[in-house]
Amino acid sequence: MPQIFGTITTPAGEVPRVDTTLQTADRLGAWMARWAMGRMRYAVEPGLYAAGQPTADSPVLVSANYKMSFDQLRCRLAGLDAWILVLDTRGINVWCAAGKGTFGTDEIVHRIAATGLAEVVSHRRVIVPQLGAPGIAAHDVKHRSGFRVIYGPVRAEDLPAFLAAKMKATPEMRRVRFPIRDRVVLVPVELMMTAKYFLVLAACVLFLAGVGPGEYWTRVLGIGIRSAALVLAVSVGTLALVPTLLPWLPGRAFALKGLWIGLAFAAAVLLLGWSHGDLLGNRLSLAAWCLLLPATASFLGMNFTGASTYTSLSGVRKEMALAVPLQALAVVAGMTLWLIAPFV
Repeated sequence: MPQIFGTITTPAGEVPRVDTTLQTADRLGAWMARWAMGRMRYAVEPGLYAAGQPTADSPVLVSANYKMSFDQLRCRLAGLDAWILVLDTRGINVWCAAGKGTFGTDEIVHRIAATGLAEVVSHRRVIVPQLGAPGIAAHDVKHRSGFRVIYGPVRAEDLPAFLAAKMKATPEMRRVRFPIRDRVVLVPVELMMTAKYFLVLAACVLFLAGVGPGEYWTRVLGIGIRSAALVLAVSVGTLALVPTLLPWLPGRAFALKGLWIGLAFAAAVLLLGWSHGDLLGNRLSLAAWCLLLPATASFLGMNFTGASTYTSLSGVRKEMALAVPLQALAVVAGMTLWLIAPFV
């Protein structure tokens, strides 16, 4: 929870007043959430909060109860007086929760009523982040609660200017940006959330590599270790390079963007295989890796479809319906070749 500085007395009861300065604990919590440590529990209590010394005329800003979203909002309100209406989004950020429906019409109507907001403010306006718009039916909110929805800027950093301009957004405030900094911060959580899968896969490859002519452990310590390292390299490399190079990787589909990374790894394996003999096995083994690496990278590339504003739900479904069967086919074919290669 953010640090509370007393309360504000309102006709609807006492409203906690939050600090608008992020403390060391807030920054540490955000860092841990980025690394998937306690991420699904990183939330604040839904309800009404005060920043500064708001009055009945002060604006009402709507946020998700994911603490990182809440912190990004409150730290931009330094020197301002405002109410913060926090919705119960199950600890999910605004944009993702809007897509899932938890940052939605029903929840905002419920929260307006539950907090007695109509008794707290004299106006009937709530400012919703633009990225929350997919989940909010403004006309329905107006009909059911009496409050008009005003869509604020994309980024919380533009809120002071937006409020100073009497809640009028410039075209730049409406522009959705996804710069490299925003993309790179996605890497740690994706690494942590998928680590157990590619570690298990690497372990399977390590021990399966021992099956074949010759001494089992000699093959494990040779081809097995190099093959497991290759699995880890393509997994970590894809999860790091796809978001970093996103605008420059050809194609719109994330499966295709990941595929390019996999093809680069496959090309490197071919070069190493031809120049270092049986580094990863015979030529049939190399052919197997040329199927496995692009398929793996293509699949991992799709992890970022839910973290990018480039995509839509219908587009993601179409992409997966086309890409996943092809990826599965390539993996099955590649594993079959790899398992029989030692005996050829």
